[in-house]
Amino acid sequence: MKLKSLSLTQYKNISSESFEFDERINCFIGNNGVGKSNILDAIYHLCFAKGYFNPTAVQNIQFEKDFFLLDGNFEKNEQNEKIICSLKKGQKKTLKRNGKIYGKIADHIGLLPLVIISPSDRDLISEGSSIRRKFMDGVIGQTDSSYLNNLLDYTKIISQRNALLKYFAANQTFDSDTLDIYDQKMTVLGTPIHEKRKEFLNAFTPVFERHYHSISKSKEEEEEEVTLTYESSLIDTDFETLLKDQLPKDRLAQFSTVGIHKEDLFFSISGQPIKRFGSQGQQKSFLIALKLAQFDFIKKIAGVSPIVLLDDVFDKLDQNRVGLIMQLVEDNHFGQIFISDTHQDRTLDALKTTQLSYKIFNLS
Repeated sequence: MKLKSLSLTQYKNISSESFEFDERINCFIGNNGVGKSNILDAIYHLCFAKGYFNPTAVQNIQFEKDFFLLDGNFEKNEQNEKIICSLKKGQKKTLKRNGKIYGKIADHIGLLPLVIISPSDRDLISEGSSIRRKFMDGVIGQTDSSYLNNLLDYTKIISQRNALLKYFAANQTFDSDTLDIYDQKMTVLGTPIHEKRKEFLNAFTPVFERHYHSISKSKEEEEEEVTLTYESSLIDTDFETLLKDQLPKDRLAQFSTVGIHKEDLFFSISGQPIKRFGSQGQQKSFLIALKLAQFDFIKKIAGVSPIVLLDDVFDKLDQNRVGLIMQLVEDNHFGQIFISDTHQDRTLDALKTTQLSYKIFNLS
């Protein structure tokens, strides 16, 4: 799979740009603030119908403009896929595939698989559980549309159940029959999501562990045990029982305190939280291993190599880890790659080791 061309109009700080891409490696070079990451985000936007760095759609419109337009020409399994995404202020986002508007934008997810490696990946370690659930759901959702639809429906039910709990508290009333309707829907939708996450982690974790040890710099790192642990109240209790047991707490809090929307991934090294006990180098290795495992998992299930976006990695990673990524590039592990960097010489030095075709786009 590859992206052949891209046009951007009034997207973030870019007034109008068009690009024709190399089928292997494409590099955007320029100073900070010229729009390198915004171009990568536009590619991400066409694949997922939302931005990676700022998913709030209207904020992606260029300042003092009324709309943005992204136009990408992809090729997948020898078939052309023309994707156009646009948004006008005050209106709904429009996503077209080969001239036809999607009825449900969620139906687009998985058509064009993509993996991004970015400095913001550190949020997976440093931030709250919602970031890690988003990562997990993002990997599964690219390969399983029923999972994604269940997740979207579950999110709606949670919002409605929370509104009902607030209504009960505000009006000093309670209706167990009405609440049971939402509890049943949560159970029906949430149970298969929970099971799919368990199944995913069983397959994903060994791939992650293999990548971590392959990129470890020292003998000490190589011998360390890294694990991904699925933390969920549903592991020991079924959904229906869990909701009934937590009802007094839910009524007091006025929101749903348990369910698949409260699950987490625990990242550990030698049995300890990597957030607190992992060195900066260990954390970088951990995050790269997560993204490489994500690539392998999606490639195996989808049957095509996802597009890879490398945002500012040459600046933020040490030479050893950059060398590992470029070795994977040289070994044809990846398909098409897009890179952003501030220094052309550094990028060229890395590219020359690959013997692969590439294009450089200098931005100013």
